Amino acid sequence: MKRQNDHFPTGDAFYSSLRKRYLTASIWQTAFFSALLIAIIGLTALLYNVADGAFGYVAYEYKKDPATFTSIPVNELTRDDLQAILKENLSSGAYKKLDNEQPMAERSQSDLYTLFLERLVQIDTQATWSMTDSIFHGGEIRAEVAKKYPNATLEFRSWLTPQFLTTPMSSKAEFAGVRTAVLGSLWLVGIAIMFALPVGVGAAVYLQEYAPKNWLTSIIQTNINNLAGVPSIVYGMLGLAVFVRTLEALTSGAAFGVTDSNGRTVLSAGLTMGILVLPLMIINAQEAIKAVPDSLRQAAYGVGATRLQTVWYHVLPNALPGILTGSILAISRTLGETAPLIVVGASTFITVDPESPFSKFTALPIQIYNWTTRPQPEFHSIAAGAIIVLLAMLLTLNATAILLRNRFQRRL
Repeated sequence: MKRQNDHFPTGDAFYSSLRKRYLTASIWQTAFFSALLIAIIGLTALLYNVADGAFGYVAYEYKKDPATFTSIPVNELTRDDLQAILKENLSSGAYKKLDNEQPMAERSQSDLYTLFLERLVQIDTQATWSMTDSIFHGGEIRAEVAKKYPNATLEFRSWLTPQFLTTPMSSKAEFAGVRTAVLGSLWLVGIAIMFALPVGVGAAVYLQEYAPKNWLTSIIQTNINNLAGVPSIVYGMLGLAVFVRTLEALTSGAAFGVTDSNGRTVLSAGLTMGILVLPLMIINAQEAIKAVPDSLRQAAYGVGATRLQTVWYHVLPNALPGILTGSILAISRTLGETAPLIVVGASTFITVDPESPFSKFTALPIQIYNWTTRPQPEFHSIAAGAIIVLLAMLLTLNATAILLRNRFQRRL
């Protein structure tokens, strides 16, 4: 009779087999480490490329000498001085238009100073250089500026400044900011959350806790999984057909007395983005609900709890960390989407902040795309600054998801 352990190698065969296993393990470990290293290098290259455009030398000139408008040094001008200079030197039509957009008396000193530079002094950027060139070839750049642009001022500039965050869009890159785009993105995220979160969690609860396990449920589940992979442009076409055109009376605000808008509003875009992330939110919520042990449900049923009480007081509280984490990560996708917003009607140039769901809007991805298509290199620099702002918003959302998950896990 053959012994049970005859198939195990012994002696030299055993050590040979052991060496082969260790060699295989080392090869796979090296492959996994190489994959991690490639990912880190790629991410580092991405971040460096963005930072390389957001900082660097800039050579610029004033088309008009500031001394022609005031004898007071520019850095000593007060808010009242700036307003008086603008009123005196701008045409009545230009001043009235600016005042209609936002009353001059309500503008901050920095806003008035920006208007002073943009409309009267008119900064003219002669050339820009990347951060890498500015650091390693600074001497050559200074010599080039002295030769080609003798009247220009050369300075090392960060295009990402507090003023950049609080200034609306402008036709001049030196005065353009991302305030309107940031507010538009926040409106989109807020509307998408308000729509997709309750609908997604409710659908996940029904499919996981109430729906019978039959062919119809299987078809619905399969289609939800498939919808999560549909290209975003398709959702943009859906939003155009449904929210912009069919429901125009609602999304334009006409049903509520708004008369100066059409269906291409931030509400239409927010609902479109909500539809876009809805399959992801349903799937994430289902996985979080599945992770709740069945023993918890059986214990609740054993003491006489109804299915609704079991779901509301036991299943959902235990699944909440996973639901919130998955939902916020899904919502963060809305910050980076461009195609659906273009189809729905996002503006590429807008200087007015969205003040209601029925306002015209733009978003950070749209603004970045618009700036990168411009031929002037200074627009590419502010696009890099806008990308850093977008990445910061994405990281903030992801950090919020982690903090919420940890907080609710401690409570449980």
